[in-house]
Amino acid sequence: MERHRGATVRSRRPGRASRPRTPAVLAAALLAALALVLAVSGCTNRNAGEAGPGRTGASNTAPALGWGFTHTQYSADTGDDDAVARTRDLLSAQGLPQDQAIMGWGAGNPEPSPGTYDFSDLDRRVKYIRSTGATPVITLCCAPDWMKGGRAGASKTDWSVKALESAPLPTHYKDFAALAAKVAQRYPDVRHFIVWNELKGFYDDTAQRWNYEGYTQLYNQVYDALKKVDRNNLVGGPYLVMDSYGPQDQSYASGLKGPWGSVDQRVLDAFTYWNKHKKGADFVVVDGASFTRTNQMLPNAFSATDKLTAVTEWLRKQSGLPVWWAEYYVEPDKSGWSEQRRVATQAAGMMALARGGTSTAFYWSPEEQTGPCPGCLWTPTQQDDGGKELPMYALIARFAKAFPPGTDFTTVSIAADDVPNVRVLASGKDVLVVNTLDRAIDAKVDGKSFPMAAYEVRWLTR
Repeated sequence: MERHRGATVRSRRPGRASRPRTPAVLAAALLAALALVLAVSGCTNRNAGEAGPGRTGASNTAPALGWGFTHTQYSADTGDDDAVARTRDLLSAQGLPQDQAIMGWGAGNPEPSPGTYDFSDLDRRVKYIRSTGATPVITLCCAPDWMKGGRAGASKTDWSVKALESAPLPTHYKDFAALAAKVAQRYPDVRHFIVWNELKGFYDDTAQRWNYEGYTQLYNQVYDALKKVDRNNLVGGPYLVMDSYGPQDQSYASGLKGPWGSVDQRVLDAFTYWNKHKKGADFVVVDGASFTRTNQMLPNAFSATDKLTAVTEWLRKQSGLPVWWAEYYVEPDKSGWSEQRRVATQAAGMMALARGGTSTAFYWSPEEQTGPCPGCLWTPTQQDDGGKELPMYALIARFAKAFPPGTDFTTVSIAADDVPNVRVLASGKDVLVVNTLDRAIDAKVDGKSFPMAAYEVRWLTR
């Protein structure tokens, strides 16, 4: 699940009908969203295309960044001053790579009218990322309304899900590429750019397939524009959702399959076309979940993560490029899981991605403004006592340190009766052990015996 400014965004997938909304509900939602936009973004003529904040340190041009997270609507850059500073200190300790979209998910309309720019929100996010010493990544999505057949002007911005998930019209691909170039010029230290998000707006309902030809045209124009700004800019796509179906559903079955199901053949067709017709790419970007489109976790939540390994290996073989996961999910919505189970399954998912050879993966940061925040990385900075580390951040930070890109993984001994119950990943120095059961066990791994609580995540040093 994703969020943009003022509304919850669920990734649009083929065959999934949208929930009907009444005109009154839509009007109320739109007014609320516009009020939020005006309150946060302010004047639309702000930062009208002039040079942005200066760079901080040398640019990172590595195509593999490791484990990081994506900023969403309510993130660590706003809220109580002490809480914001507290989170900055937390993030500065390791500098995990951080991704930010140019429009939506905490950023206003960057070009509300042709040639009129407002980068105030994006400036604030990039400045915050820089302040933590992290590598900033920019996702080039979404597009101003006037590029999609809508009206120009900041006050006319439509923040509804339908509008945000519309793609630029083909006649405006060049305008979107020009905006991408403007962004690259404004943040000269940013070297990593993801083109678009989940092929939003590129699904052909009539043909029941992805309009991968249209996306590839957009991608190629953006690729050329970014490389023209600086040949050292790194560009990736196509940010497809690697949807899968259970073994019993053969509608769009493919050869990329396992006990977890099979990946939608239409997605593989889209990737194959883009991979053949792209101008170039420095890395491949996808997203997806370990569970099926109907929320089946096959054969179970932990074994279902094997899908992430299989997909990563397939992408590497097909493209020969580093593989990035812009989003990855191991827990269906409204699961009711405890935080212990959530963190344990997340650990299993990251282990599966690492086994497949993933170069970069971004955790889609959940968000709340107050109260409990399941799966969040830190407590909400909108609270005066916020900005404190939560278990999910501790896992990702430790995993990033122990298993950076290029890690040589080794095998370890596991007691025979523990094999069905634990998931293990090991390097020459670190071992990660996950108890997949909802009860305590006595485990013996790598020659060490120790008790494990239900869904415990245990680190060992070799």
